Amino acid sequence: MTPDPHPIDFADASAHLAGRSLDVRWIHGSESAKHNTDPELQVHHYDEHTVILRQNMAVNYEAPFLFLLFGNDRAVLLDTGATASAEYFPLRRVVDELVERWLDRHPRPGYRLVVLHSHGHGDHVAGDAQFADRADTVVVGAELATVRAFLGLDDDLDRPARLDLGGRVLTCLPGPGHHEAAISYFDPFTGFLLTGDTVYPGRLYVADWDAYTATIDRLIAFAATHPVSHVLGCHIEMSTEKGVDYPIRYTYQPDEPPLQLAVDRLQAVRDALDEADARPGRHVHDDFVIVYGTS
Repeated sequence: MTPDPHPIDFADASAHLAGRSLDVRWIHGSESAKHNTDPELQVHHYDEHTVILRQNMAVNYEAPFLFLLFGNDRAVLLDTGATASAEYFPLRRVVDELVERWLDRHPRPGYRLVVLHSHGHGDHVAGDAQFADRADTVVVGAELATVRAFLGLDDDLDRPARLDLGGRVLTCLPGPGHHEAAISYFDPFTGFLLTGDTVYPGRLYVADWDAYTATIDRLIAFAATHPVSHVLGCHIEMSTEKGVDYPIRYTYQPDEPPLQLAVDRLQAVRDALDEADARPGRHVHDDFVIVYGTS
């Protein structure tokens, strides 16, 4: 491959952000999982350099979302889904094809892939082994010490790290509370604030109340000073009926709300935490449910 003589200018996102839409009909399962015809992975190109993927509910009911972001020097895959088997969940094949197509349009003499995670729960790391033997690839473990060492984070949770993909620089925000090694990622090119399982239209499972509350405070403060276009988590579990979530292990969710949340929903989560006051149970709101001290 010959070098691209025109590197992509990821720093100037003003024109890019205007008019972009996330009005997507995501795959959402079927009444009969046996007769499900959805692809194992839905691939949505938000733009030429940003891909959102969703796992098929018939493969795993968690149906997590994954994110593939391209920079001039390397790409990052955020999370690897809920299924290890490449036969049933061919994540490596899909990612390889996406990278190959991107490189066809933007040739480079060498190009790397970094596999990172929003946090370490099984439905976000199961596909890691598919990338173990991939050339020019770093798979970063989801353990707290490993993530901190790779990103250059320390005990100061108010000090984010930066991950440079080659002109596309992500801000990596520590976010414990749901999981000790949870990280949110801000991409200034799209304006996406990628919050993993910390904030999304679904059940927000809080493992450490004080840590989670502090994380929401940091996200609110960050969003107040950065051009966040969408808050994007890794699941949809709510229905379009206010306050009604789909039961766990359902594999058919025909009436899902959008994946993206407006920035003001961060404050709504914070207000809900105040209202719940660390009481165990399910604390139901229109577009999310806080779950604490119970399954």
